Amino acid sequence: MTKTSITLIGNGKMALALAQGLKENYALEVIGRNTKKLEAFEAQLGIEIEKTLYTNAAIHGKNIILCVKPSNLTEIAPLLKGKADALYSVLAGTSLESLHAIDAYRYVRAMPNLAAEKGLSMTALVGDNELKPFALTIFEAIGNALWLSSEKELDIATALSGSGPAYLALIAEALSDGAVREGLKRDDAMVLMRGLFKGFGELIQTIHPALLKDNVMSPGGTTAAGYGALEKSGVRQGCMQAIQAAYARAQEMK
Repeated sequence: MTKTSITLIGNGKMALALAQGLKENYALEVIGRNTKKLEAFEAQLGIEIEKTLYTNAAIHGKNIILCVKPSNLTEIAPLLKGKADALYSVLAGTSLESLHAIDAYRYVRAMPNLAAEKGLSMTALVGDNELKPFALTIFEAIGNALWLSSEKELDIATALSGSGPAYLALIAEALSDGAVREGLKRDDAMVLMRGLFKGFGELIQTIHPALLKDNVMSPGGTTAAGYGALEKSGVRQGCMQAIQAAYARAQEMK
């Protein structure tokens, strides 16, 4: 049976993560600037793909996934000849209206995150509703996907699940530093922190955060003391302000 074809525009980390997830079920084409980089992409992927330079880029009737930097959109759009059947974009802060710089019948915005490299992304999606089933199938190849109702919701999701790995990385580093400050060896602190995040990632899938906290925190115990210190330091408000600031920045980028 002939595989459905998907064309990836760009050959960076996100394009590679998507290609790794899609390669079993789809025939892949990758469009890029440089032959050597496209060959390196193919080698990392481990399968043969169709490699195309922008100078020969034809998108007519194709399903394309746009994986370039947002600032490069206006540069590459005139190089793509024809009208795509569907365009799926992972460009942060780039509205559906802006995507019309590339000619297509239908459009979808997607916001994956860094965990796509491990097939564990949380991807938010919005766009033409008739593309919803196929869009979810594409992005579930790199983890979980959620279809939202508006671009405003997608920008908020960008602040949460898209930028979230950076916030959690800060918390992970801070917790490790705290353990080292109290006398734990750095290597041991890192092992414990990584184990903590791995286990927590599983628990949070089925337990509400408030209940998870209550299950750990006994009256007058060590967790209650530490939790009180976090509240006193404004960690809760800081996290909420991080979402607010990232959402505001996404609005500015349009």
